[in-house]
Amino acid sequence: MPDPTHLSAEIRDMLMDCGLFDSLQLADFHTVAGYFSLAAMTEGEVIFNEGDAGTFMCILHRGVVSVRKTDGNGHPVEIATLRSGRAFGEMAVLDGERRSASCVAASDCQLLTLGKDSLEKMLNEAPRIAARIIRALAVALSKRLRMQDGQRLSL
Repeated sequence: MPDPTHLSAEIRDMLMDCGLFDSLQLADFHTVAGYFSLAAMTEGEVIFNEGDAGTFMCILHRGVVSVRKTDGNGHPVEIATLRSGRAFGEMAVLDGERRSASCVAASDCQLLTLGKDSLEKMLNEAPRIAARIIRALAVALSKRLRMQDGQRLSL
């Protein structure tokens, strides 16, 4: 049985490394770590499918993830490749909509996961920290959207 204190410290360190939550105080990371879980995925394993209910989000700690959407003929098309430090799946957790794409481990991966229920629990138990987490996710989504808009304009 893994030592929960060691696991919490490992998750805390991973959260600090990802660069997504730079607005958090050092002590906040220890609190937040208790709401996240670790998941190991093997190459080719589906993390979630387009259309699934969004019950969790991920932060890629190690490995590569392929993001795929189904085209008009029903074939999966890779639309992005994600690398370490990248959050994904957060849209469905934040807005309650179904998954907009599928994510598949393109290599063996280590993920930090945050369930929708854990985020709700964090909102109740540590609202100030949860607000910072949600804001960081919103900023990351906004940056991605602005980048996509810029790429469309340059076509």
